Amino acid sequence: MRIISRKVLVDFAIEHPQARPSLEHWERLAKSASWRSIQDVTSVFSKSKGLNAERIRFEIQGGNYRLIVAFDFNRQVAFIKFIGTHAEYDACDALTVCQY
Repeated sequence: MRIISRKVLVDFAIEHPQARPSLEHWERLAKSASWRSIQDVTSVFSKSKGLNAERIRFEIQGGNYRLIVAFDFNRQVAFIKFIGTHAEYDACDALTVCQY
């Protein structure tokens, strides 16, 4: 998978250093993956949740942070749509949010 935009993850990890190990783990697995469906992703990340046919919510650092990614499985691309605290996630519409 190609990650668009990796810089968002790097910048967030700088601002929230406690999230860095979880984000690095997510990125390492995503970059090496060849997922073809939501089910493929959720089988690797058991605490992730499919939101619709393309978006998945991931728990970062034990659920303190949330990451929403939209996948284009045909092109093997993961688009970062949102990363923030659990409270910020609760205040947004996970199906339409597009921070980046």
